[in-house]
Amino acid sequence: MLVDCILLIDDDKPTNFLHSRILSTHKSFDVIKVAQSGREALAYLEAVSSAIAIKPNVIFLDINMPAMNGWEFLKEFEKLDRALTKGIKIFLVTTSSLPEDMEDAKSNSLVEDLINKPLSFDAIDGLLKKHMI
Repeated sequence: MLVDCILLIDDDKPTNFLHSRILSTHKSFDVIKVAQSGREALAYLEAVSSAIAIKPNVIFLDINMPAMNGWEFLKEFEKLDRALTKGIKIFLVTTSSLPEDMEDAKSNSLVEDLINKPLSFDAIDGLLKKHMI
């Protein structure tokens, strides 16, 4: 299966670099876009609605970011036009081991799954098998 576009949202540049490299060598992902913040990601999605950017099929979202964390991004994402957000699968990618983050992820209808950083081929394969095939 080929995912047309994936959007990585993480404030950590080295993590984005690593995850971009892993995803680009996996061969299941065509276009990989990176946003350094939730606000930057929302601006990207607004560009998609204006037909300036490619709509992502998948978003990998960090929970802990300054200014706008992952939970705040999800609240803003929910306000976007349903025609834009329909079909986008959101996966939380985190180093958090807080039980409340796990519970919040499970109870949020926008979140497909939560996985631990860093991404790996095994984690990606598991997500593709569980959620996309």
